[in-house]
Amino acid sequence: MKTYMANKNNVKRKWFLVNAEGKTLGRLSTEIASLLKGKHKPAYTPHVDMGDYVVVINADKIVLTGKKWDQKLYYRHSGYNGGLSSRTARETLKKFPTRIVEKSILGMLPHTKLGRSMGKKLFVYEGSEHKHEAQKPERLEV
Repeated sequence: MKTYMANKNNVKRKWFLVNAEGKTLGRLSTEIASLLKGKHKPAYTPHVDMGDYVVVINADKIVLTGKKWDQKLYYRHSGYNGGLSSRTARETLKKFPTRIVEKSILGMLPHTKLGRSMGKKLFVYEGSEHKHEAQKPERLEV
């Protein structure tokens, strides 16, 4: 028997197009994070970036359940004492329509160099238009 070990030279990458309209944020994010990691492939190797490219459209039409639009907070810090500020999910969506989806997905990836390289294969757009038609992304229903 021979053991197969994937490496960066023999990884085949595909492009996927995901429509986020009407989808619940967490359920959508877990599926996309799995695609970015490459866990859907039979030759998945944890220490190799095997993931595919994912284009998310209609990120501004995402759905949050319960009272999360008003109770979920996104924090940032200026670096100065007392510099912590926060925004609700509703305010964040109004000002930065793609940020909610990006933060949710990137938070599910490893917080290492490998995770950063996985995160660079994510493209999020607020409308239905995107600039990756030349790659012929395959529609994926999540």
